[in-house]
Parts: sequence; C-alpha cells; structure tokens
Amino acid sequence: QVQLVESGGGLVQPGGTLRLSCTTSGTIFSIHVMGWYRQAPGKQRELVANIMSGVTNYVDSVKDRFTISRDNAKRTLYLQMNSLKSEDTALYYCNSVPAVWSWGQGTQVTVSS
Repeated sequence: QVQLVESGGGLVQPGGTLRLSCTTSGTIFSIHVMGWYRQAPGKQRELVANIMSGVTNYVDSVKDRFTISRDNAKRTLYLQMNSLKSEDTALYYCNSVPAVWSWGQGTQVTVSS
C-alpha cells in the first residue's frame, strides 16, 4: 500500500518562502509522474505542479514562484515556494499524476500578515 506523507507547511507572511516535502513508500517512486496539489477552503483540489524525468509543468498562478523537484533515491518530492501570496493559502498534497493513490493528510500552508 502506497503511503504519502507531506510536511513543511506553516504560517508565513506574504512574500515569504516555504519548502514542502513529500515522502513516499510502497511504490517504485521513480517511474511515476508526481505532482503537488492544493485545496483551498470552499474550492476543489487543483494540481499546481508536476514533474517527470526533469520535465516540469506549473499552473499559471504559481509559475515563476514555485519549483517542483524530486529525489528518486530518497523517494521524496519537494516544492519550493517563493514570493508567497495570500491566495496560496491551502492544504497541500502530493500524489501521482493522475492521482491514483489514497491521499495523505496534507500540509497546511497559510499566508497571512
């Protein structure tokens, strides 16, 4: 059974930075397209970034501010978030793309002054 554990969230002021991590177990991590998703209160979960074989894609709202990366040896996915805005406030999750595994608990990111 695949397990996903997200961490690294927190409360940060606008313009601040955070680095999220997602550790995985129970799967051959390296063969999957992996992504970061987020769900803000009252909104649907959305895919904000994905990565496979060094190729990355971002939703327009985070482009040039977020950077997704992965360490296949550690089976870990990362999301470097810079220049954070209040609209980035959400619960952040990782999963494959498309999402086929059970969701982890997520990590809360709150951007507020």
